[in-house]
Amino acid sequence: IADVWSCGVTLYVMLVGGYPFEDPDEPKDFRKTIQRILSVQYSVPDTNPISQECRDLISRIFVADPAARITIPEIMKHQWFLKNLPADLVDEKTMSSQYEEPDQPMQSVDVIMQIIAEASIPAVGTHGLNCYMTDNLDMDDDDMDDLDSESELDIDSSGEIIYAL
Repeated sequence: IADVWSCGVTLYVMLVGGYPFEDPDEPKDFRKTIQRILSVQYSVPDTNPISQECRDLISRIFVADPAARITIPEIMKHQWFLKNLPADLVDEKTMSSQYEEPDQPMQSVDVIMQIIAEASIPAVGTHGLNCYMTDNLDMDDDDMDDLDSESELDIDSSGEIIYAL
């Protein structure tokens, strides 16, 4: 199950073509990215025509306190979510039964591959997601030492490191 924050990151990436918390000037600076996440510091580029309703939804998703963050049921009632939604999808009973297990895929493999190909083209003015897909991360020895020391913070070997605010 994805949490609301993850859904917000996914929505942002789909709309903008880049990650919400990376520094546009230094997208590979992971320390800066972590600080921007912790301080919920993001912006939507002016070059992206995103409606005020959508901006409102994103601002209610990217809230540091999970208890204050918008919930899935609230998202489903949000003005942007309901905008242009087919009438039969507004009813919760219809929606859940209609999309349980379709017998046929909604889209062909060719259509899905075309969508993926189009989505992989970076938006104008962004670095795109491909900068993370290369082996060249421009990390020096100090960066590697920091990564080694951070692994000691993973007490239960879960792969997660929690930083105190």
